Amino acid sequence: MTMRQTEFVVRTIAETAIENEKYFGDLDSVVGDGDFGYSLARGFEKLLEGWADLDRSSPGTFLKKSGLVITSRIGGTSGPIWGTAFLRAGTAAGDATDLDGERVVAMLRAAIEGIKARGQSDVGDKTLLDALVPMTDALASGGLAAAAVAAREAADATAEMVAKRGRAAYTGERSRGSVDAGAMAVAVLVERINETWPKQGDAS
Repeated sequence: MTMRQTEFVVRTIAETAIENEKYFGDLDSVVGDGDFGYSLARGFEKLLEGWADLDRSSPGTFLKKSGLVITSRIGGTSGPIWGTAFLRAGTAAGDATDLDGERVVAMLRAAIEGIKARGQSDVGDKTLLDALVPMTDALASGGLAAAAVAAREAADATAEMVAKRGRAAYTGERSRGSVDAGAMAVAVLVERINETWPKQGDAS
């Protein structure tokens, strides 16, 4: 993955998060406080506002700088969680100027470990990890299209879980029956990246 492709992925994530503000917020309002979509959209809007000024000396640096903006601009618990993911992924990228598939998977695994530590959560707690981990495993073994399918299936499966972390955890059994907003966000973002990846050569 080149610098240009890294930019494409981050920009796609940002634009998709903004477009899905209401959808993600509606999902979150079932058992959470409903601010997830709003928080994510505002943070990624800030990232796009300062897009031209982000350090592009390497993909890793670009991701780390993006993570700092996200952490400082996304409200609630989402900022530190999503910001940590970008920061850890950027750190794992190192100074490499072109990231092969193996390195990208290692970056995602580093992001996962960062989220686990920051959120004191793990797979099965009904969080974005429940989609991010299976998505990463599928990416490692089957590529981007497989990752998109795995993320969607895993996000749908969170409807059967009881939330153990975040505000949704206070609702206990009532959290069963609705999907986790963070997990569904991961699915939607990865699906969009998979869908638009063939066009990324046209990205400006």
